[in-house]
Amino acid sequence: MTHIGGPTALIEVAGWRLLTDPTFDPAGRTYAFGWGTSSRKLTDPALAVDALGPIDAVLLTHDHHGDNLDDAGRGLLPSAGVVVTTESGAVRLGGGARGLAPWATTTLDGPGRPAITVTATPCRHGPPLSRPIVGDVVGFALSWDGQRHGALWISGDTVLYGGVRQVADRVPIGLALLHLGGVRFPVTGPIRYTMTARDAVTLIGRVRPHTVVPVHYEGWKHFRQRRAAIEREFATAPPDIRDRIRWLPIGTPTDLRT
Repeated sequence: MTHIGGPTALIEVAGWRLLTDPTFDPAGRTYAFGWGTSSRKLTDPALAVDALGPIDAVLLTHDHHGDNLDDAGRGLLPSAGVVVTTESGAVRLGGGARGLAPWATTTLDGPGRPAITVTATPCRHGPPLSRPIVGDVVGFALSWDGQRHGALWISGDTVLYGGVRQVADRVPIGLALLHLGGVRFPVTGPIRYTMTARDAVTLIGRVRPHTVVPVHYEGWKHFRQRRAAIEREFATAPPDIRDRIRWLPIGTPTDLRT
């Protein structure tokens, strides 16, 4: 796995090359997210889009926010073998994108590679009743033959709520990519739109993944809880939770067990 920055990661497994939430624009631009919210991108991607190589599938938690799909990321979608996203996002994107409702599944098939079952998991990208404003988001649980510890789970941009907790009851998780950052905007005050480190500790204790990789915590102004603050919170967690957490060096391919 290579953490490219923000929510973007390249996952290379069993002959597959999968990309999450493509964001490859350079730093400096401000993106509007709707309803008076916006954010500026602070850092360049650790890997340029033209250095990626072929992508078999893009796992896009949502298409309508620039910190999950920017212009350069959108430009690579036609060259990806498959794009999996929300139902509403698939309609907007067209081009054969596969839209999944929470707990729906699709299968990635390819010659000489194990099939990967992709299950959409619930997300709520804000407080109760915010979905009409913030839009639909999904996470993804990926399962294939030969996994040793359970599915690979991409949480997506979500707060901690009942839908996310359902994952613990329905899918054994081996490796979890948790979208953190404690997103807030000045116009909406203390309201959070993604998980904080404290939320992550609670979720890890419930889901019990073998390994946890934090993503979506750096590179954007609206990510209000950066790595140093997250690490301070993690340091007070029980040892059996701390021992599961693995920080990836941004831009460096890292071997992980699944």
